[in-house]
Amino acid sequence: MASVDQLSKTNRPGGGNTLRRDVGLVGLLWASVGSIIGSGWLYGAKNAVVVAGPAALISWIIGAIAIVLLALVHAELGGLFPVAGGTARYPHYVFGGLAGMSFGWFSWLQAATVAPIEVEAMIGYAGHWSWAAGFQHANGTLTVSGFIVALILMAVFVAVNFLGVRLLAHTNSAATSWKVAIPLFAIFVLAATHFHPGNFTSQGFAPFGAKGVLGAISTSGIIFALLGFEQAIQLSGESRNPKRDIPRAVLGSVAIGAVIYVLLQVVFIGALPGSSFVKGWGHLDYPGISGPFAGLATTIGLGWLAWILYLDAIVSPGGTGLIYTTSTSRISYGLSKNGYAPQLFERTDARGVPWFGLIISFLTGVICFLPFPSWQQLVSFITSASVLMYAGAPLAFGVLRDRLPDRERPYHLPGGNVVAPLSFAVSSLIIYWSGWNTLWRLGAAIILGYVLLGSYAAYATTKQLPNAPRLDWKAAQWLPVYLIGMGLISWQGGFGAGSQGNIGLWWDIAIIVVFSLAIFYWARAVALPASEIDRNIEEIAVVDEGGH
Repeated sequence: MASVDQLSKTNRPGGGNTLRRDVGLVGLLWASVGSIIGSGWLYGAKNAVVVAGPAALISWIIGAIAIVLLALVHAELGGLFPVAGGTARYPHYVFGGLAGMSFGWFSWLQAATVAPIEVEAMIGYAGHWSWAAGFQHANGTLTVSGFIVALILMAVFVAVNFLGVRLLAHTNSAATSWKVAIPLFAIFVLAATHFHPGNFTSQGFAPFGAKGVLGAISTSGIIFALLGFEQAIQLSGESRNPKRDIPRAVLGSVAIGAVIYVLLQVVFIGALPGSSFVKGWGHLDYPGISGPFAGLATTIGLGWLAWILYLDAIVSPGGTGLIYTTSTSRISYGLSKNGYAPQLFERTDARGVPWFGLIISFLTGVICFLPFPSWQQLVSFITSASVLMYAGAPLAFGVLRDRLPDRERPYHLPGGNVVAPLSFAVSSLIIYWSGWNTLWRLGAAIILGYVLLGSYAAYATTKQLPNAPRLDWKAAQWLPVYLIGMGLISWQGGFGAGSQGNIGLWWDIAIIVVFSLAIFYWARAVALPASEIDRNIEEIAVVDEGGH
């Protein structure tokens, strides 16, 4: 099937609207692994144990299962449609312009705010050194000098991206090799030298009950830490053999990340000296020491390990911020291809880099340093945006299985008709557990997105521009009901400051699951017919069916 831009046959240098196919399986796998192993491993274990106690292990396992479900769905879709900025496009194919614009905005919002989170993490760990002690206020906000450093780090991410995707893949592969090796080394050292099994029960295994276990999944950085597998999908348009390599990279990265994070939580709890949680898990502290794992290493007399971890606190978040800067520009590229953003976002330089999208990602990152005072608050916000973005894939998956069952699928998910609605319900639960105080902010960001993208769509339609989107209101009739319904349930539930607590624990979970399943099957019923889905795919596909 011939595509509009047929990028699979445009591996030549020169500016224009083309991406270059320079990334192999290792580059794709390491792009996803490098995104998963970032600041999450530096902070996630401590934040989770403060919220859930040793039962944080259960939180990580639930989180890993949730991400595996989402990754399985994305693996089939990634092989089926190897397009740049894929997560922003799947809902567009099956629900048309309004849903596509919405999930495209969720995707861009998620990607654009990760790099600032990683910069915050780098600066937070650097506070250990005297020269960096003045970069943050006591509440985690940046000082003037810290803000300048943050700008420089964001500029470095953008500069590396401007040098081209091939150099980016090599740079990220080297950084990711380090990022995987250091956590594994820390796991081995802590397990071999300081491991106390009694820590798991001395203050109670689950001191904060089921609510702590569930709340930790969204608010402590667990889901944030495990996210990132989609980076291989966002780079599909630059993959040498996307149909073969995308599913392998997606599933392989989740497996690697989940195992590392669960083991890190085990050794973190086991290595803690009893004095550090004598006041209870909610008061875990390392006075005067910056950084949870490095602080733990210093406390138990492994100062040499702490120095390695402080160095890793630059490499790990830096590598993740680098690849998410890439992702942001590719998603805006996809948004423009779909007609939701100006065509300027499609322009590429001589190295095939979407340069305008990179500039906008830098400016967005700068803005993100302003409103949120700490890493964990940023994480809570981005987790909700992330999972809302991912929720579009199970919906698209269900429709495509129903409308286009005979289309070639390089990876065919066994039991997909069960996994898809289940993964959508799990996505909704993760969004709910992030809490009302986070979701109302996300709602405001969604409204902003509708104003920005909706204004351009109206302008493009009025001027009859060639990329003006068709909004397809009928096929997206379920979307406002879903967004408003999730907000109302969160407001009346019991998670997050400002929630009313009128729906008890377990009842709220049952309501979310039933509500999500109803939305899933409603969306599948009103989705576009097969002929219109084929037309959407034909109009904006980035690769032809046979080429790579």
